Amino acid sequence: MAVIGQRNRLTILYETDSGYYLDGEELGEILLPGKYIPRGSRPGEIVDVFLYRDSEDRLVATTEYPLAMVGQFASLRVVGMNPRVGCFLDWGLAKDLLLPIREQKEGLEIGYWVVVAVLLDQRTDRLVASARISRHLDLTTPNYHEGEEVDLLIIGATPLGFKAIVNNAHTGLLYRAEVAGELKMGQRMKGYIRMVREDGKIDLGLDRSGHLRINDYQGDIMESLEAAGGEMPYDDKSSPEEIREVFGMSKKAFKQAIGTLFKARRIMIANGGIRLVTPKK
Repeated sequence: MAVIGQRNRLTILYETDSGYYLDGEELGEILLPGKYIPRGSRPGEIVDVFLYRDSEDRLVATTEYPLAMVGQFASLRVVGMNPRVGCFLDWGLAKDLLLPIREQKEGLEIGYWVVVAVLLDQRTDRLVASARISRHLDLTTPNYHEGEEVDLLIIGATPLGFKAIVNNAHTGLLYRAEVAGELKMGQRMKGYIRMVREDGKIDLGLDRSGHLRINDYQGDIMESLEAAGGEMPYDDKSSPEEIREVFGMSKKAFKQAIGTLFKARRIMIANGGIRLVTPKK
């Protein structure tokens, strides 16, 4: 079944001067304008398209894809205002996305960025945005496991860290101790599940947790040392920014990893750096 606001694989029915008409199943025949027709395609073939309503409220298809589809969240820039209706957001398509007044949380101006959910308005059958994020999150108990890789969208800062939407479904907290520097609202990144608490709250990190993470990073540090000739000027007093840039891990993970390597007598920590232990002959 074809779905408005999502990617669909639809069959080309026939060609007209305006473009191809696609089989939209229960939605009827849907126009794919000529400028979006993939080169070499012909009737009977299947095309991958996104469905939405154009400026004249007609259901149309496009081979371009927006920055977010129905059920997803994104940080979008305000590009137009209508005091009676709401504001308009650039979401990557020719027709801007409406953020109705009723779905706004605070005053916006052209050029502002706002985190929104994309949804299909059941009353009008049109795609709109909502800045009332909490209404559109999954309220069921999360079923993530420790160390699982997830997609994160940063939506705000707290004294403890940064609040993020996890996999377009839940919210979690990325603690400041895990991050080198500030994160921006709307920033996307990969993250990892640290813990799902009994109350359903999610703790996040920027690297794997537990023994798997430490084992991985021990190997990374040993490889870096070998590539650098056996010695590097970094230890537990180095800045989090340096550690993240050089080794691609948090300072906490680095300290745990070199501590384990030191106890295993594989490295020495001295004189402001680390070096490989030369095995006795």
